[in-house]
Amino acid sequence: MEGIIPFSVNGLSKPCQTWYKVVGDLQSAIPLVVLHGGPGACHEYLLPLTDLAAHRPLVFYDQIGNGRSTHLPEKSGDEAFWTVELFKSELDNLLTHLGLNNRPIDVYGHSWGGMLAAEWASTAESKHLRRLVLSNSLASMDAWKIGVDALRAQLPHDVQKVLDRSEETKDFESPEYEAAVEVFYKRHLSLSRPWPSPEVQAALDWFAKDPTTYGTMYGPSELYISGALRNWTCIPMLSRIQVPTLLINGAQDEAQDVAMQPFFDHIQKVKWVTLDNAAHFSHVDQREAYMKHLESFLSA
Repeated sequence: MEGIIPFSVNGLSKPCQTWYKVVGDLQSAIPLVVLHGGPGACHEYLLPLTDLAAHRPLVFYDQIGNGRSTHLPEKSGDEAFWTVELFKSELDNLLTHLGLNNRPIDVYGHSWGGMLAAEWASTAESKHLRRLVLSNSLASMDAWKIGVDALRAQLPHDVQKVLDRSEETKDFESPEYEAAVEVFYKRHLSLSRPWPSPEVQAALDWFAKDPTTYGTMYGPSELYISGALRNWTCIPMLSRIQVPTLLINGAQDEAQDVAMQPFFDHIQKVKWVTLDNAAHFSHVDQREAYMKHLESFLSA
């Protein structure tokens, strides 16, 4: 089942819509609501999660600003508009429309989706949340930068020089910069070969088609954080998360352990799994093992 949900945004006269897709029957079991990363990577790269659909319905959606939901390129660069609050409001609107705001649900967030899920799970609106999955994510941008900088220092020196030079000149569109970023992505975004996997390509394609949300909130690439999220943290609110939570990342993940550690330290009921031979797209790199961990956690 696919559909469009009206979403009214404060201060915006333009009517907006959120596109969603339900796999399975929402009445059959506790649904898993899936929050994609990016911001702006859209739902397609997480479709391997349909491996879990034998035992529960799944809800996918494209967050506002990209994919099949409303695009707002006129808001490019508007950091006051593109806030975490906007996306929390969209999630609440989605749940209300689908009748999921007053019954038990599970929530899964990948990367930026995990940031959004963690913030949402610490609010009163999450009172019917049963279980939470924070996958390949981060509790603060400062901790994320520590991990990414350490990985960057392991890149070949000529690649590091290109990255440094591009950041000094703010030239993020040269072929040299794109090639240097790809070296990092092949090591820490996904280890699946041939490169890029369909899932990686799906996410990168949406960034290329409309970079509004990613560019405004994050930056020109995973290696340069210049957007509205540059000082973001959810650490002070993590103690409010009361539900059982699964943390999962990859050993070669750009979401290094240092970025995930605060989740483990501050969420009361938490389990943490790190998959070997997996990077940021652990659900692709080690699909079978990844799904086994999720299924075990969600079925408990």
